[in-house]
Amino acid sequence: MSDAVRAAHDLSALVAPPKGAKDRVSRMVESLRGSEILRISGEIRALVASGQAVCDLTVGDFSPRHFPIPAALRDGIQAALARGETNYPPAAGLGELREAVRVFYSRELGLEYPTSSILITCGSRPGIYGTYRTLVDPGDRVVYPVPSWNNNHYVHLTGGVDVAVRCSPDERFLPRPEMLRPLLAGARLLSLNSPLNPTGTALSTEALEGICDLVLEENARRVPRGERPLYFLYDQVYWMLCFGGTTHVTPVGLRPEMAPYTVLVDGISKAFAATGLRVGWVIGPADVVSRMSALMGHIGAWAPRPEQTATAALLQDPGAIRAFHARFIPAVQGRLDRLHRGLQSLKASGLPVDSTSPMGAIYLAARIHPFGRRTPAGRELETNEDVRQYVLERAGLAVVPFQAFGVKEDDGWFRLSVGAVSEDEIDAVMPRVRDALGALT
Repeated sequence: MSDAVRAAHDLSALVAPPKGAKDRVSRMVESLRGSEILRISGEIRALVASGQAVCDLTVGDFSPRHFPIPAALRDGIQAALARGETNYPPAAGLGELREAVRVFYSRELGLEYPTSSILITCGSRPGIYGTYRTLVDPGDRVVYPVPSWNNNHYVHLTGGVDVAVRCSPDERFLPRPEMLRPLLAGARLLSLNSPLNPTGTALSTEALEGICDLVLEENARRVPRGERPLYFLYDQVYWMLCFGGTTHVTPVGLRPEMAPYTVLVDGISKAFAATGLRVGWVIGPADVVSRMSALMGHIGAWAPRPEQTATAALLQDPGAIRAFHARFIPAVQGRLDRLHRGLQSLKASGLPVDSTSPMGAIYLAARIHPFGRRTPAGRELETNEDVRQYVLERAGLAVVPFQAFGVKEDDGWFRLSVGAVSEDEIDAVMPRVRDALGALT
């Protein structure tokens, strides 16, 4: 090798941000807000590195130590790799996986879709982005509730117009039909998630029926006028994680006439603790899915072939799914129930906390609201961020404020996620929270 090839150039100074430089990136990216959750994660890593015990309830993820993926899924991936299945899959997904999803939905949800309505994606997140990008033009109005995950960012990415509907704990943080009725005229997309990230609450049959009827009424008005339809994005990636008598319902299951307007987003990440395997799917009107497939083909947002092969086999094995869920779902529910009981015990003792009953997903909505009180260091707690920092530093409790999910008010609500902690960690943090709140004056 020549000296010229071996020579290394130190480019650090050249790639550093120029002082006072403007317009180096697009205006959209320049104004894009970063992830609040990732910022908080950096603080947690620093505290853990310093030796502090932290109960990390921030990440919407699973620790493989506590929640390993199904053995059938693991073995299927390894077998596919051993067979040399490392080349590109079809852009729309492997035929056997699309067929497996079709059969899975027919068997488990009673929904009979053709494979032409099914698109495999690299996890559920690209399916949500793909739906926005396929349906929403700049200036289009998008209606969604807050708190909710990332709708505000997807509206920004597509140049849409936010129509955020603030939902309270009285509504289980989900919109009632009457809240949406005056907002749907002229809107392009209604985006809902059930069970809901960040609250772990779920839409009732009655509420979803009412919402579907509003969408159908709005589209019935548009058809004679030749106007573009109102679409319904229904993110149901947590649907297999329902607890305590909660029954998951779908728009098309309740109102089959919703099929031309409904896009379902789903995947294996949450139901099988397989967040890093990146297998998701979109199901909807065939013409919409076809155009979305073309979009995703340009992006290259397809799931890896070995994971697709293994997922196809898993979805066609009801026995393996039932066996996995028999252990997995009670473990998730047990952690959520333990958190809820612990917080309710603190509330009963007069401390300023509350929580909603868990209904599904891996999340608990908790309220910690010691506003106006002072820490032992004399600092007054005025905002959610003040409270978050205090309970993290004093009690080792790591939570995410609802501001990360589109909420603007400082009312003390936080998301608590149980996928990366043990029951012992939950038990250990509660006395620390009690002491931290008790130390306020």
